[in-house]
Amino acid sequence: MSAIIQKSPLTTSITEIKHLTLAQFLPSAEVKNNFPINMQLSQSELTVYAVKTFTTSIELVVFSQITLTQLIEILTCTEISINALNTINHRNNQTSYRFNVSTHDTVLARKKLATYALNNHIEAALIKNAPLLSEPGLLVMDMDSTTIEIECIDEIAKLAGVGEQVAEVTELAMQGKLDFAQSLHQRVATLANSPEKILADVAKNIPLMAGLKTLITELKKHQWRIAIASGGFTYFADHLKELLNIDDVFANQLEIIDGKLTGKVLGSVVDAQVKADSLSLLSNKYQINPQQTVAMGDGANDLIMMAAAYLGVAFHAKSIVLEQADTSINQQGLDCLLHWLR
Repeated sequence: MSAIIQKSPLTTSITEIKHLTLAQFLPSAEVKNNFPINMQLSQSELTVYAVKTFTTSIELVVFSQITLTQLIEILTCTEISINALNTINHRNNQTSYRFNVSTHDTVLARKKLATYALNNHIEAALIKNAPLLSEPGLLVMDMDSTTIEIECIDEIAKLAGVGEQVAEVTELAMQGKLDFAQSLHQRVATLANSPEKILADVAKNIPLMAGLKTLITELKKHQWRIAIASGGFTYFADHLKELLNIDDVFANQLEIIDGKLTGKVLGSVVDAQVKADSLSLLSNKYQINPQQTVAMGDGANDLIMMAAAYLGVAFHAKSIVLEQADTSINQQGLDCLLHWLR
């Protein structure tokens, strides 16, 4: 593949190479130090030449194992065109390719890419001026079903004997079909007179989401701040803060009297707006560049927070969230975010 780095164009018939993965056709060891590498890709041929001219800020990010056939399908369905290969990143035992691309409608292209990725069980992102991993940033994450695999209130409710009743309300709230604060009070009320011990029972077995520890470790290496903004409860958010060296948490406090839950929440509810406000508050607190802010969540009550961040990431999310997010992670763990960052 040494011809890739020549200044004269190299044109190859797609028929001959469409079965190859990106890693096979563009091995990183042979193209390093030559970025960006200009490319033109159609359904019939691919032209590659090393002339550094493109400066557009929109990038298509895909992983090394996708084939050229899949890449062409992505370009066709999203109506985007490749200008150049900007770089190849090796992070967390995976390799991703970042292509400089052009599109007439970025929002529509993102939606079409999200649908393609979901239907074909791959990860892909279309991002404009993605935050830089190498510069300090801020990541604010939802807790339930994002940083952890469970909805804490559902697990508490199971131990309290009202699991099915509460789970139904939780699902409707996450889909945006119920007012979140109202649904929270409704669910917590069913826990009245339950022993405080059930909180400890849930906390001691709390399952962390895949990739969470790796993501936090890698971001911390680059002076990123990490926070949880949750419609869940401080009992669990504080536990995660201590366990994972998280900088800040925002969550709801359950009222406990004489070792029993009263069925009430103390103070104002941490709802969608409070989540969004927490991102702004922390950006100011840590003096983080607004273009270095990321928010991740899975439910409708995360949408305002995700919109407030420079990059809003839907994680294993409800359809209403996928439709509005800047990008998504649907198959992999949280550490996939490391590849969405520049």
